Amino acid sequence: MNRRSFLQSTALAGGGFMLSFSVFATGKSTSVQATNSLTELNGFVKITSDNIIQIMSPNPEAGQGVKTSMPMIVAEELDVDFKKIQVIQADLDTKHFTRQFIGGSQAIHSGWNTLRNAGATARQLLRQAAAQQWQVPVEEITTDKGVLIHQKSGKKATYGELADLASKLEVPKNVPLKSVKDFNIIGHSQQNVDIKKIVTGQPLYGIDTHKPGMLHAMVVHPPAFGLTLKSFDATPIKKMKGIVDAFSIKIFNENYEKTFFDTTTFNEVIAIVGTSTWAVMKAKKEVKAEWQPITSYTQNRNMLGRKLVEKIPAGLENTNTHLSQMKEQLNKPATVRRKDGNVDEAFKNAAKVIERTYNGPYLAHNCMEPMNFFADVKGDKIELSGPLQKPEFTEQALSARLNIPVENIDIKMTRLGGGYGRRSYAHWLIEAALISQQVKAPVNLLYTREDDMTAGIYRSTYTATYRAALDANNNLIGFHVKAGGIPESPLYANRFPAGAVDNYLAEDWTIDSNITVGSFRAPRSNFIAAAEQSFLDEVAEVAGKDPIDFRLELLHRAQEKPVGQNNEYEADRYAKVIELARKQSNWDTLKKSKKLGFSAYFCHDSYAAHVIDLEIKNGEPIVNKVYCAIDCGIVINPDGLYNLAEGSIVDGIGTAMYGKMTIENGVPQANNFHTYRMIRMNEAPKAIDVQYVKNEIDPSGMGEPAYPPVFAALANALYQAKGKRLYNQPFVEELS
Repeated sequence: MNRRSFLQSTALAGGGFMLSFSVFATGKSTSVQATNSLTELNGFVKITSDNIIQIMSPNPEAGQGVKTSMPMIVAEELDVDFKKIQVIQADLDTKHFTRQFIGGSQAIHSGWNTLRNAGATARQLLRQAAAQQWQVPVEEITTDKGVLIHQKSGKKATYGELADLASKLEVPKNVPLKSVKDFNIIGHSQQNVDIKKIVTGQPLYGIDTHKPGMLHAMVVHPPAFGLTLKSFDATPIKKMKGIVDAFSIKIFNENYEKTFFDTTTFNEVIAIVGTSTWAVMKAKKEVKAEWQPITSYTQNRNMLGRKLVEKIPAGLENTNTHLSQMKEQLNKPATVRRKDGNVDEAFKNAAKVIERTYNGPYLAHNCMEPMNFFADVKGDKIELSGPLQKPEFTEQALSARLNIPVENIDIKMTRLGGGYGRRSYAHWLIEAALISQQVKAPVNLLYTREDDMTAGIYRSTYTATYRAALDANNNLIGFHVKAGGIPESPLYANRFPAGAVDNYLAEDWTIDSNITVGSFRAPRSNFIAAAEQSFLDEVAEVAGKDPIDFRLELLHRAQEKPVGQNNEYEADRYAKVIELARKQSNWDTLKKSKKLGFSAYFCHDSYAAHVIDLEIKNGEPIVNKVYCAIDCGIVINPDGLYNLAEGSIVDGIGTAMYGKMTIENGVPQANNFHTYRMIRMNEAPKAIDVQYVKNEIDPSGMGEPAYPPVFAALANALYQAKGKRLYNQPFVEELS
């Protein structure tokens, strides 16, 4: 019996109350009875007769805090004591959820209204049950932290006492929601619901999975991009102690139309299966395989409804060649993405023209938890467990590959030990299932750090050239950005300063590659924000203006007389977050005595501004303090916001200073932390001050928006300290 039929068959057994609410979908709701046992209840508020209140968290948890913040929203409207509820991680359940994934910092933004309605509807059903039981008007029933109260008669009951009766009532429609001013959970810091398990080392992660009879598996992929498996001899491997089998697998079938998250670098890999991880690791080292060059090919992609043909060239690629190709491309015609006014005329008549080019390398994700997944394929049914960001899409791909209906696939989501894009492309889940199917046993597939870091799906390598035209009064009259990358462009044509300049041109280009790329924290924004905000700082200096004043001047123009119709940002919110950063950092006073760098950016529907205060000691940059201002609408969990902002800042400084993946003859030149430089504890900021704009605007993203502006704030502060502008990442190479 699979999970979906199990839910259906137990729904009407026993007592208690279980409210189904289709989060991120149609908003339809139904109430049914449930057992008092801890049944899996995806998409439900569950209240048992003995007053156990459970709230399911539908989206994967990767450290961004949704397993705490999403139930907080439900609990707010349900009116319960958050510290006394049980939060349960939901499995993948496409019957009750859509958009059950993490990406784009959209979990809270997309689920806000539906999660509120789920809690409010459950509370209203309980109020109606109390009114019926006590024969009083429902308007006279109030609630307080899970207790129903009738003030006039003095009657009280816990939610659990009336849960069974509530389950028999018709679900009300258009239930009123709380006023923001009445929130007592939302906006108040709540402890991470998993914190005790995390600090005490309890099993939470996919890598913790252990099942009876489980075998261990690893894969061997080609040693370079542009190579594929020709042959290998499995016989000596199979003779090794603890080895069960060794064979090759193809992840996707020929002519399969890949979707957005089906990216995989090597479609055929060698699988090694054994009784222990150690046995398999030793066998990996003994694999003797013959590899051959790929031929150029095309593959069909369905990118969330946008069909395209992807070109994959043959050859062993090199970073130096990439840099030359991108430099040449800057001098060739590009695709115009936006054009306002007469840009050519503006530059022709300019009193000053500033032109600068910025470059960013490939970046590896380096998740602390290596890629892994558990799979148990039995006939036409599959049980899976592990960390991934887009389970619904991966389930569809697995269904197509194994020709097994999705209703027979059960994916349990574990906490992710890092992600931010890397675990969106969960080809290792398909690999695990194919291996389990072959050996007819449950399997836990594990990548080594080297396997993951050399398997691609990097942040693209990018370049961007900016030009600015100033008139005789140092007003910005023309702006031109031409950006591109291998194999994708970083350009966002409709973001600031678009809409603030009369004559504006944005164009881009791409170069095909066999090196795979994918989402990286704040995709594309992580580079283009660094380039844009570094350039604006330099333009402000040439114009003789304070860098904050310069940006506010442009934003005032975008407020009063916006140019164009498709500007993504709201100029007034953008300006307010900059003003907050200015105030909290005491910018106008401290800039006279300290080396400060400023940067601001809009992405994922949120606004972030940073001021970095640093100094040079013994030739090394020391970040004394970072001031971070955020506008992400209503803040659900302030502690969560602080954690995400602080993490973004430390991550951003480390990546800007040290992050780099180079390629030589198709081979990644870093494969573990000894060759891929990460920020160290003594290099983190000595202090971080995070403040946020308080408003009643619906919440937006927070996992990514604080990350992009870090790069330029650091570059601009380093310029103040060293007198040298930085145009190439990682900064440590230019500084040396």
